[in-house]
Amino acid sequence: MIVPGLPSTVFFLAAAWCFARSSERLERWVLGLPGVGPMVRDARAGLGMPRRTKASAITIMWTAIVVSAVIARDRTALVAVVVVLGLVGTACILFAVPTRERVLEQRATSGH
Repeated sequence: MIVPGLPSTVFFLAAAWCFARSSERLERWVLGLPGVGPMVRDARAGLGMPRRTKASAITIMWTAIVVSAVIARDRTALVAVVVVLGLVGTACILFAVPTRERVLEQRATSGH
């Protein structure tokens, strides 16, 4: 699923979390989805996102933000809200979501 400007992984993480508490069959279904399942398993293991995926997510998000800003250019307040939310989203991806390579490197040096 592609949702311009909004990474969908968070929705699959939420679905897997809910299904883990309600339906083992649906949880297995989410974890078995190609492309999505490995991301959910990695997030559960605390591995976060690969660096390349972070870069792609931010690039796609900002492409959608720029397109939205151009379309809404006559509505300054709306453009400001879109840009501010884009900055918040970017900060979340960069600082709140672990980078897989960094986590694996830290685990290797600490012996885990």
